[in-house]
Amino acid sequence: MEHSFGTGEPFSLGVEEELCLVAPATGALLNDSDAVLDRLEAPDAGEVEGELLACQVELISGVCETVADAMGQLGELERAVLDAGVGLLRSGTHPNAQEGEAQVSDKERYRLISSLLGDAVATPVSALHVHVGVPDPETAIRVFNGLRRHLPLLEALGANSPFRHDRDTGLASAREITLRAWARSGAPRAFASFEDFEKSTEALTAVAEVPDYTFHWWKLRPHPRLGTVELRALDVQARPEHTAALVAAVQSLARHEAQAEPVAGPAPEILDEASFKAARAGVAAMLPDAAGQLRPVADLLDEAMELARPMARALGCAEELEGLTALAGQGGGAGLQHVAHREGGMGGLLHALTRRPGD
Repeated sequence: MEHSFGTGEPFSLGVEEELCLVAPATGALLNDSDAVLDRLEAPDAGEVEGELLACQVELISGVCETVADAMGQLGELERAVLDAGVGLLRSGTHPNAQEGEAQVSDKERYRLISSLLGDAVATPVSALHVHVGVPDPETAIRVFNGLRRHLPLLEALGANSPFRHDRDTGLASAREITLRAWARSGAPRAFASFEDFEKSTEALTAVAEVPDYTFHWWKLRPHPRLGTVELRALDVQARPEHTAALVAAVQSLARHEAQAEPVAGPAPEILDEASFKAARAGVAAMLPDAAGQLRPVADLLDEAMELARPMARALGCAEELEGLTALAGQGGGAGLQHVAHREGGMGGLLHALTRRPGD
């Protein structure tokens, strides 16, 4: 497998945000991505692309050395889309759009995905993806294996989609549960080596009858084409400080795992159950530690912060990383959505989650 590991600075960043296009005044879903992209002025850095569904766009930073750089680029990209006259909704799921409102984008790749997955793509979901550059293939596997054990904690902290189809789902992340209908959307087993990953990927691609590994929509994956390890498990966030904190955690933990003793991490069935618990309860979840004992998110966060802080200082994102504690204390994005809904109903929630032209 050809790869680009080592072609960039180790532990550099790329960040992607999937966002729903909405009417600025009401938050109603808009299937207008082609028209919006036609109106955009070319950004100085990064890019804006269409997505599987015509009601979404993706903000994509360039390769950045620091979290602050990535956040600055994403902010500029967001402003460019808003200047095109639409709103952007910042939630892992649209709170009240109905199934069938979203239309599949008219592109070959997206038509193929729709044909492969059927109605599983009917509900738009919006994720935060974080790429971390790594120096070589074996380091990519070490980082991938190490990050697996942090996935449920990160998912709990990033849960930001309790509402879907105009109702409270009883979940902190309805996006995670919605995506479970997609093939190849979980977290794969740990790999013994890059060769093991190559062989496994080749076999799965053949059985799935898909073009390549980019059709393996795993929550976490080595991405040889880009030379990164990509974490795809998080809901897009409502507030920039929450995005920055989560990106800082991924970057810092990736660097820690590159230097730490190799780990196999949890068995796939334990990891899957822990991810469900994180999606169900968010920051209130009880999650398994390395010994399999259930513990509060707050305890696991304290331990993860101890691992991440030295790396964050070296990477220049120590301040952003500390935002995780505030995020957890606020109940995560899901908790803040519940507050907005209690205070203002669905209209108040949509207003709170929507960025509008002029904001």
